[in-house]
Amino acid sequence: MSSQPEIGQNLPEPGVPVIRNVNWGGLRTLYIKEVRRFFKVQLQTVWAPAVTTLLFLVIFTVALGGGGRMVTLQGQEIHFADFIAPGLIVMGMLQNAFANASFSLLVGKIQGTIVDYLMPPLSTAELLFALVAGSVTRAFCVGATVWLAMALWPGVHVTPHHLWAILWFGLLGAAFLALLGVLTSIWAEKFDHAAAVTNFVVAPLSLLSGTFYSVEKLSPLFQTISHLNPFFYIISGFRYGFLGVADSPILLGSAVILGLDIALGLFCYWLLRSGWKIKS
Repeated sequence: MSSQPEIGQNLPEPGVPVIRNVNWGGLRTLYIKEVRRFFKVQLQTVWAPAVTTLLFLVIFTVALGGGGRMVTLQGQEIHFADFIAPGLIVMGMLQNAFANASFSLLVGKIQGTIVDYLMPPLSTAELLFALVAGSVTRAFCVGATVWLAMALWPGVHVTPHHLWAILWFGLLGAAFLALLGVLTSIWAEKFDHAAAVTNFVVAPLSLLSGTFYSVEKLSPLFQTISHLNPFFYIISGFRYGFLGVADSPILLGSAVILGLDIALGLFCYWLLRSGWKIKS
């Protein structure tokens, strides 16, 4: 007769990881959870931002008589509606990427369900990646909805010229705001803190980034200030994908945003790993 194995005989030693590589199952589960969370209220998280962004286009091209206005960009005359349309699309993407990421951990801390993020067998990198990926997904859903609405709007041309630039700068920009949102949700202790970052950081930087004007028309001082705004490089590169011209060199803008993404990602990783304001 074969003897029965002792209890715990096949269990690993304490401290020895069972999942030695990437926990793909857990990573996929958390990502799907984040996507389903904003899809359940998609009228508020996807369609409402699209309508709000489209209203900006209507106001600037119809109510202000901008139908025949032209903007000079790198020596080319561009219709005003065609100029602001790409900036409005990516601005909606950025704001919603931040809103999604800044909500996840914050609501967990307020409602006392933060343990649902900390207890599963997910590494810090996997947790951060899933949160950012969910926010980037929401950003692209909003961007696609806004683009479709503008494509159907008369007098606006949003035909892509360089699809790679649209996808690349959309991804870099959405990841940047998602990481900023994760950082905000780690720091914030109530919704007022997250709203303060939205109102006093995200909104001013996005509106003063060349979305509605070309920085070539600004004074040298304000041109320098604009070039210190990371949103400027995101919108300029994204606009290049539609118009073929940009306010700044594409390689420079790509390097700046990619560097900021890496630095912010490492900082968020360090904060999550240390448990600052998350673990008691």
